[in-house]
Amino acid sequence: MLTVTKSIKFDAAHVLTNHQGLCKNLHGHTYRVEVSVTQPPESTADMVIDFKDLKHICEETIIARFDHAFIYDSTSEGESEIAAVVTKHGMRAVALPFRSTAENLARHFYEQLSTSVPGLSAVRVWETPDSCAEYKK
Repeated sequence: MLTVTKSIKFDAAHVLTNHQGLCKNLHGHTYRVEVSVTQPPESTADMVIDFKDLKHICEETIIARFDHAFIYDSTSEGESEIAAVVTKHGMRAVALPFRSTAENLARHFYEQLSTSVPGLSAVRVWETPDSCAEYKK
């Protein structure tokens, strides 16, 4: 079985409301997202997916929306207030109905990509060079 992985990067800010550590403060990351696609076992093709096509889908689905944005939990009053100030001043904000942890982002990106990437097998979201969360079905 063959699996290929495309890696993309974007910069964004977030805050983790009700977190006890330093991440309760507004901060940013250079996120790295790895998208893995696995070929069906019965396939005899010598290419799982064209890397250029996978990159294009990732750019449209993730980069275009999240790069240089404030990612926030729309169910959090405090985060919504920060987002209101951000957007009032012409900056980008992305509302999600959950906390913007690496784990939740991995699941969200998987769900968003699953409709346009046949064979999608895993999405990993790296918040730092040595810490990531992975979602796969």
